[in-house]
Amino acid sequence: MRVLVTSLLFPLPTNVARGTFVSDHVEVLQNLGHDVKVVNPLPRMLKYQESSRSTHTGVANAPKKFNHGEVDVFSPRFWGLPGHPLPVLTSFSLKRKQKAIEKWLGEWRPDLIICHTLWPVAELANHLSQNWQIPWVGVVHGHDFDIGINDKNISKSISRLAKSANHIVTVSSRLDEIAKDIGIDNHLVIPCHDAVSDEWKKPIKNIGGRWRKESLDILFPSDPRRPEKNHLLALQTGEELENRGWIVGITTLRQQPRSIVWDRMLVADLTLITSKRESGPLVARESIQCGTPVVSVDVGDVASYLPDFCISSDYNPTNLADACEAALKHDWSAGLDLPEQFTLQQVSHQWKKLIESLVG
Repeated sequence: MRVLVTSLLFPLPTNVARGTFVSDHVEVLQNLGHDVKVVNPLPRMLKYQESSRSTHTGVANAPKKFNHGEVDVFSPRFWGLPGHPLPVLTSFSLKRKQKAIEKWLGEWRPDLIICHTLWPVAELANHLSQNWQIPWVGVVHGHDFDIGINDKNISKSISRLAKSANHIVTVSSRLDEIAKDIGIDNHLVIPCHDAVSDEWKKPIKNIGGRWRKESLDILFPSDPRRPEKNHLLALQTGEELENRGWIVGITTLRQQPRSIVWDRMLVADLTLITSKRESGPLVARESIQCGTPVVSVDVGDVASYLPDFCISSDYNPTNLADACEAALKHDWSAGLDLPEQFTLQQVSHQWKKLIESLVG
């Protein structure tokens, strides 16, 4: 089957850390035997504007056509303003890309469109779906339903696009409840799968008898420039641990390749997640697979697999420091099993069933 994946986020030649969850899904589709191409529309911007968000790194000078692994990628440019004060302009700009996309595809035409994130790229997916008379699936990872659905400028567009899709896939039960609340009929949960390579998988490490007045390497697995990741709380937690006698070092992650990210997880003593909102977070499960305990605020789906003593119910650095020490004291020799729903096999099976139900 021919599948066209559209997304606002996808790895770029100079920023391979961008949109890895979408490239992971493309690999799932390829492993299922589908012929996949990717359209990754990019906003027009100047080089200095890349600093506004970490996901914008590499966007200004990205090529229009390139290959990521074995996938052909086309990145047409569209007009979009910060804060989306004129959503009609963005929508019109994206819809005008149909001819350029058809020229790039040549005689190749998809049987199905899968669109990762709704605003604004689902405007393109919906437009192509109507013109080519094929179904499309919208995949919501968080921002559309956490932030966009309440934004006065784009909430109506997101609701309309979500209801226009033949099916909506959310990556967590919390987002699925939002889909139900806004009146979407066809929706289900398919999480992002765990993609850590076997060579990085390790049993969870114990601290080895060390305790206070010893060095503690904490990994903050996010870009501190992203305000929703709440880097300040991580620093406050580190300060609290230092007040208790630890010698704390905090490592952050920016646009590193995944192999380097997993290497950082391997050497850290603890991974700390303080985000204000998350759909996963995927980095928590990756850290566990790399053998590093995780301490987190109660965000996303961490409560479904982390022990209670690793979770802080509030955004309090004292409580997070308590959770860090509890995780360090714990004997992890029995390991920590992640739910089956996050495995590649289960995720692949769910996507196979959904695609077969839409394209017989």
